Amino acid sequence: MRLAKAGRINVEIFTLLMFIVFLFPFVLVFINSAKTAFEVTQYPLALPSHWSNIFKNIASIWTSPNIRYPASLLSSLLITVLSLVFINLLSSQAAWVLVRTKSRTSTAIFFIFVAAMVIPFQIVMLPLLSWLRAITDFTGIRLLRTYAGMILAYIGFGVSLSIFMFHGFIKSIPLELEEAATIDGCSRFQIFYKIIFPILTPIHVTVLILNGIWIWNDYLLPLLVLGKGNAIQTLPLAVSNFAGAFVKQWDLILTAILMAMIPVVLFFLLAQKYIVKGMVAGSIK
Repeated sequence: MRLAKAGRINVEIFTLLMFIVFLFPFVLVFINSAKTAFEVTQYPLALPSHWSNIFKNIASIWTSPNIRYPASLLSSLLITVLSLVFINLLSSQAAWVLVRTKSRTSTAIFFIFVAAMVIPFQIVMLPLLSWLRAITDFTGIRLLRTYAGMILAYIGFGVSLSIFMFHGFIKSIPLELEEAATIDGCSRFQIFYKIIFPILTPIHVTVLILNGIWIWNDYLLPLLVLGKGNAIQTLPLAVSNFAGAFVKQWDLILTAILMAMIPVVLFFLLAQKYIVKGMVAGSIK
């Protein structure tokens, strides 16, 4: 009994320590967002002398022609939202078809998607640029430095994991539901969007969180597809404009990071109850 109690206390202490470790970077960003550039470099762990500096930094970022925060925020929102909508729609439909189609071809296609998950992005980033240029030369449709190319790239990199997660969840849905709907005269379109799609809400939210955090914070792919100095800039690209070759405005960099974190943190807090449910729902069957 005492050993069990001591073990529980050790687990709680370890959990508390891990919470502090993971929370520390967020606290560090927050307190340094309310400092001047001198205070950030000289006293990074100290509390700010004037908390009102955070509002001055926010105002400087919002009106800065160098970062164009409102335009960058709008671009990030547009790219993230449209990418997530297409990833969820296409992945859920594809996973449903792969689950309900019992054949060697569907199994092979599913394993191709699973295999694509383990391919590092660094291996395919240069072929991706060549492919986007080839499409532009062949069709005349410009994909580099455009929203369309950015969204298409995110769809391509996001569907593999999403299909894998939807596939596991859909396997736990009884086939009898679809058979009953077929008897009632529903088409396959109606079966999916009126019966299956609402049931997928937990895994939809999980996929939105996992892909949304990655897309919102991504720097390398926008740098390759959009480039720096383009009219279309995501927030990570815009924040990097405060870091020059000789001068780094750490007070504005950290404040811009804090402003970029807030939408993702709020979304995560609102949707967190679905995450664990969506991750484990398909693991029973």
